[in-house]
Amino acid sequence: MENEDFMGSAGSLTVLILCITVALLLRSFYKRFNKMKDRENNGDI
Repeated sequence: MENEDFMGSAGSLTVLILCITVALLLRSFYKRFNKMKDRENNGDI
């Protein structure tokens, strides 16, 4: 039974790290997209 508990906590930890990584990537792409949009609006392209 202890092994199942360990696997459960390891699985939830993996999911937590995965969610944080995806959130950081989305934030990075969102910032990049906004910078490109600002350049387009200012005519710097």
